[in-house]
Amino acid sequence: MKYTKEHEWLRVEGDLVVVGITEHAATALGDVVFVELPEVETVVAEGDEVAVIESVKAASDILAPTAGEIVAVNDLLVDNPGLVNEDPLGAAWFFKMRLDDLSVLDDFLDEDEYNELIA
Repeated sequence: MKYTKEHEWLRVEGDLVVVGITEHAATALGDVVFVELPEVETVVAEGDEVAVIESVKAASDILAPTAGEIVAVNDLLVDNPGLVNEDPLGAAWFFKMRLDDLSVLDDFLDEDEYNELIA
């Protein structure tokens, strides 16, 4: 698994990258009450706002960690946004992307580097 400085996690599944937010981010947000997901087949550039997450404390944008195409979204989050607090690293993924080149993931933080960032 890889991580961004914006507290997103990236997990490779075959030729896709699954994107979610870290436990640290979910805890900082507090109780999540709303999630808006991107449209499937949307092509995004790195840094594009692709999803919105709202909690009792704040609203935050989920940014595209890299350029690619959104190929799936987790509709469970729309009906049950609290899943983000319950299982941020598993069932609460936000979207899956297809990248032109998976080697761009080498530029992201590994688990130790991410843990140093949040320490």
